[in-house]
Amino acid sequence: MSNKEYEHQTTRTRRKSRIPTFKTVEEEAAFWDTHDLTEFEDELEVVTDVKFVKAKPKRALTVRLEEETMNALAQEAHEKGIGPSTLARMVILEHLKRQHHTADRFKA
Repeated sequence: MSNKEYEHQTTRTRRKSRIPTFKTVEEEAAFWDTHDLTEFEDELEVVTDVKFVKAKPKRALTVRLEEETMNALAQEAHEKGIGPSTLARMVILEHLKRQHHTADRFKA
């Protein structure tokens, strides 16, 4: 059986996953906080064609925050199941995306 035939057959016979599709990282983190991967062992499959892609180079930015602000950031990040720097990066990227979207609307 060729790979294409196998993929078609498994796609046809594969049942719907019990792992939901998540809209946000927070939603997924909340799900995995109350579930274990071993609950879904019957849905796992061996993958042989894994390809690793080099990440784009990133630059670090130091941001000085008052302790109270840093504590609030750390608390919110903890509630979302992510690190404070990840939350800060998400907030910055979302802000820039909104700014870009707003600027594009006024150009038209």
